[in-house]
Amino acid sequence: METPSLWVMQQILVTLILLIQSSVAVNRDNFKTCQQSGFCKRHRAMTPGQSAYEVITETVNVQSTSVNLQLLNTVTNVKLTLELSGLERSTARIKINEVEPIKQRYEIPIGDVLVEEPKRQGLKKLEQTSQSLTLGIEKNKIVISFKPFRIDFYTEDEPVVSINAQGLLKFEHYRHKQEAQPEENVEEAKEGEEPKEGDENAEEKPAEEEQKKDEEEPDLWEETFKSFTDSKPHGPSSVGLDVSFPGFENVYGIPEHADDFALKTTKDTDPYRLFNLDVFEYELYNPMALYGAVPVMMAHNEKNTVGIFWHNAAETWIDIKSNVADKNFFSKVADFFKQDSDIPQTDTHWFSESGVIDLFVMLGPKPKDVFKQYAVLTGTTPVPPLFSIAYHQCRWNYNDQDDVRNVDANMDKFDIPFDVIWLDIEHTDGKRYFTWDGNKFSHSVDMINNVASKGRKMVTIVDPHLKKDDNYKVYADAKSKDLLVKNKDGNEYDGWCWPGSSAWPDFTDPEVRKWWESKFLLSEYEGSTNDLHTWNDMNEPSVFNGPEISFHRDAKHHHGWENRDVHNIYGHLVQQATADGLILRSDHKERPFVLTRSFFAGSQRNGAVWTGDNIGEWSHLKVSNPMLLSLNLVGITFAGADVGGFFKNPDPELLTRWWQAGAFQPFFRSHAHIDTKRREPYLLPDNNMKIVRNAIRARYTFLPYWYTVFYNTYKNGGPVMQPLWAEYPEDKSTFKMDDQFLIGPSLLVKPITEQGGTGTNVYFPGANDVWYDILTAEKYLGGKSIYVNAPLEKIPVFQRGGSVIPRKMRVRRSSGLMHDDPITLFICLDRQGKASGDMYADDYHTFQYQKGKYLHRQFTFSNNKLTNSNADKNGVFETKEWIERILILGVLKKPNGVAIKIGNQQQQLAFGYDPNTSLLAIKKPGTKLQEDFVITLL
Repeated sequence: METPSLWVMQQILVTLILLIQSSVAVNRDNFKTCQQSGFCKRHRAMTPGQSAYEVITETVNVQSTSVNLQLLNTVTNVKLTLELSGLERSTARIKINEVEPIKQRYEIPIGDVLVEEPKRQGLKKLEQTSQSLTLGIEKNKIVISFKPFRIDFYTEDEPVVSINAQGLLKFEHYRHKQEAQPEENVEEAKEGEEPKEGDENAEEKPAEEEQKKDEEEPDLWEETFKSFTDSKPHGPSSVGLDVSFPGFENVYGIPEHADDFALKTTKDTDPYRLFNLDVFEYELYNPMALYGAVPVMMAHNEKNTVGIFWHNAAETWIDIKSNVADKNFFSKVADFFKQDSDIPQTDTHWFSESGVIDLFVMLGPKPKDVFKQYAVLTGTTPVPPLFSIAYHQCRWNYNDQDDVRNVDANMDKFDIPFDVIWLDIEHTDGKRYFTWDGNKFSHSVDMINNVASKGRKMVTIVDPHLKKDDNYKVYADAKSKDLLVKNKDGNEYDGWCWPGSSAWPDFTDPEVRKWWESKFLLSEYEGSTNDLHTWNDMNEPSVFNGPEISFHRDAKHHHGWENRDVHNIYGHLVQQATADGLILRSDHKERPFVLTRSFFAGSQRNGAVWTGDNIGEWSHLKVSNPMLLSLNLVGITFAGADVGGFFKNPDPELLTRWWQAGAFQPFFRSHAHIDTKRREPYLLPDNNMKIVRNAIRARYTFLPYWYTVFYNTYKNGGPVMQPLWAEYPEDKSTFKMDDQFLIGPSLLVKPITEQGGTGTNVYFPGANDVWYDILTAEKYLGGKSIYVNAPLEKIPVFQRGGSVIPRKMRVRRSSGLMHDDPITLFICLDRQGKASGDMYADDYHTFQYQKGKYLHRQFTFSNNKLTNSNADKNGVFETKEWIERILILGVLKKPNGVAIKIGNQQQQLAFGYDPNTSLLAIKKPGTKLQEDFVITLL
């Protein structure tokens, strides 16, 4: 048991941290710069030039789906093994490792990030000479050059990706530390004979000399940051490689950073850093690491889209150079470009602290091809339960059961729909997760059931740190079963977080994840119900008294791996185990909802992500758009930013504009710090409250469309919230655009993110397209930028001509009460008088859809006929949803009549026509969603 004095010290520390968070922006001194990171300095000190590595030609072994060879470092004589394999869907994989490491190097287990061992694709040997090997994979070509080593990828004979063209491959091999020799032995070595021919040690001498030279460098065997010392028993172990994109000016991805969508050159800054950290009140427009890391980058131009996935869980930095952004930068890539400085080129340099080089190259050639190629590797977001894509009301903290009841009642009183109310850390018994404060939440089941009676859910926070208290059964169980992370000496790792002295389950161990899953059973999590879902915070992990507010790098995990090897997947595995726990609780029937702050590639399979501790300022509202675009681009589709900002007290105008923006972002939650003023939407001034209410209600009307978009991305990959170039890949004016975006293919959104803004310039893509204002039905021609009025009550949103969007216009208290409600089809015709769209439906909450219990309908309007047909015959589902009304925009003249035909039965339908807006309203077709029909304008 902890002593009273220790307990007091813990509470003082936690209180001080809370006060600091309340009053001070990010303290940069808590986090490393590249100059303070030994391996980052070493890699960044390299200069582009001819690579030291060559292919040992006699080791080249070409097989049906792969090439195996060895690389020789001509400076050190150290050998590496390389395997290049062809994968399905125009993807290649390059793995580089030591030939005979003194200990195994960490590789992420299959299933943790990759959904399965990638399926191989045949490689065709096109040509082999003494200088190179040329291979074919589908319509692409791969050229491996031997001396110096490099790999070039071509799409239709155009170079798109080059590997090691700058010669920056660096692979720090594990080694034994050399003990200092006595002085006399050093002299003897100097006076000794040169190695004789055939001396088996002769080849090793250069490597030994290089290692001795390395030993003189700092930070190789031990590294100190502030007061923390990191031991490295096997010495430096970093890996690095340059990847270049000839012909590409713009690259995207590698979240999470509070920065522009199109990544910037790092010529005059630190590299972009991927290292999951707890960074509150983060700064904007810099490459500092944040809470999550997805090492995926895409390059896009008018002709091609390509991508790479750096499959490594260690701390990673990425340098970016551009011959467009860096006017005087001379690239070493693609020798044939040297005479043409007008051709854009982006060169990147990737380096990680440990692990192996495991690089996937996705060759597109179009955006949707790359999205699918990456989805095949790491999976997609399962269709979320409907409630989770509706509106969430959260705060640190709702004080007690009465507070929850009052918020719930007031939302109803002011006719503001919501689906989920959240409880932060104060709901627990002394920050012991899976418990309740017995005074404030003594009847938690009744509280949850009361909320659920209106079709709503609740969420409680469950962080991975466990209070070190032997009377706390979760900690005691983990301790007794030896499930906790260890320090470098093999003892239980001890750090400080919200409860004070804490320990952390080792989620890299599959048995620990199974144990964690069991804690969500109703018999284990007392006071919970099936209507309670989960929020994983602080899972980077956050350790208040640790280096960079996280684990020590030499902390020990499953199989003895150090945290330096696995750091960036820890939070991802926490969310995975939590989601699996909720699934287990329902006996694999109900879809879970889990929100995480920390994430990695593949986290899209587990639930939702949010952008962390943002600030209630206009700049943070503005940056939420590029941050969410970056997440969506790399598969993290169910993502959002805290509406209103977590810190500070924004004024009513900012809150109003933020709710409007959030209503058109994938994850829609309002959240606030414990020290902020209460800001539930009904507390706003009356005019602002009404505007916010309308924004939230608009979200609910669009739920059928959101749900359909989520289903389509689940099936095919790709973003829910997407950049304009994903739909208009040849439009160069969209390549750097990140202040407007598309939801699915059919909704264009331009949030107002400037204080006092009453209008904005909107770019309408597609020279042959037409767009319709969803509020006024005003029509805008594509291919130009037009100023659109946007007073406070309006967020500019437009429906694409040629699309059909299903909506539900009867908004109720929650989405759970709208499952069977009727549908209104909003049809916007293109310039040819055509439109198409779809709607997906199922039971909205179980996994039955994965067993064929779903409905996917296709709507097509052409030649004055609207058809409703089955888009997928594999799905069979009976729904009570029916089509109540059809609104068609772009009808040039009033029809003489409207008739519907179902089977052999035909009847006339009532309709109205407005010539000013070209709007035709067809009233009460009355058909079930699953019924085939044809409606004809006569």
